[in-house]
Amino acid sequence: MTSLKDKVVLITGASSGFGEDAARLFAKEGCKVVLAARRLDRLQALAEKIEQDGGEATAVPVDVAERDEIELMVQSALDVYGQIDILFNNAGFGRLDWLENLDPARDIETQIEVNLLGVIQVTRAVLPHMLKQRSGHIINMSSVAGLIAVPTYAIYASTKFGVRGFTDALRRELLPLGVKVSGIYPAFARTEFSQHSRPASSNRPRLGSLRRFTMSSEYVAQQVVKLAKHPRRMVVVPWWYRIFIGFDAFLPGVVDWFLKAGFSKPYHQPKDQ
Repeated sequence: MTSLKDKVVLITGASSGFGEDAARLFAKEGCKVVLAARRLDRLQALAEKIEQDGGEATAVPVDVAERDEIELMVQSALDVYGQIDILFNNAGFGRLDWLENLDPARDIETQIEVNLLGVIQVTRAVLPHMLKQRSGHIINMSSVAGLIAVPTYAIYASTKFGVRGFTDALRRELLPLGVKVSGIYPAFARTEFSQHSRPASSNRPRLGSLRRFTMSSEYVAQQVVKLAKHPRRMVVVPWWYRIFIGFDAFLPGVVDWFLKAGFSKPYHQPKDQ
């Protein structure tokens, strides 16, 4: 088990959801937490709460779609603490709808810039400092949508499949250099994600039967901290989603038929152009 006491943890997307809960939990473990996101007011409120509870935190505003802001975020963390031991790449959002309904700029390009390019650019900015100290752990937030793709998730799944590929390749690059890389793949959880992923159209499946098994954001954050203590290649949360992933890997035709009959055929009715 890796001791987390006095480790410096940089968390993107720390203003809500998994990032916010993970920040609290890392601070309870004795970590020094760098909170990064666009909403500075929420970051400052979280930093104050952590410090009131006896922890240590610093708030840094950042838009992970902007490389200059990423460089400033990393330098700010180094200026305050002198090192970065754990990077939790958590910033991301979803726009879920049939592809023809998505806005090319707001829903497609920005989603790719934040969810995939943001993870890559933040990691690239932090990595030289981890390589210099010959230690570190990079934890990338993906999704079960990065393991099995379903209707209306075309762009979101593309970004999360990309995060998965990036995570696996980088892990193998860094194996001999003392830096660990892990991916975490959660299913449905109670966060702000559903508020920001509302579709432009109403005729899309809600996957309601699966949402009955929605996890708390804190539960997922606990798995992130557990992963930091016990580094592994990947973690699927909850574990039994591996059953669906296995079906998709070994019986893709059955999964195609099920999704066509239950989701695509009854819901996907494009308007006449």
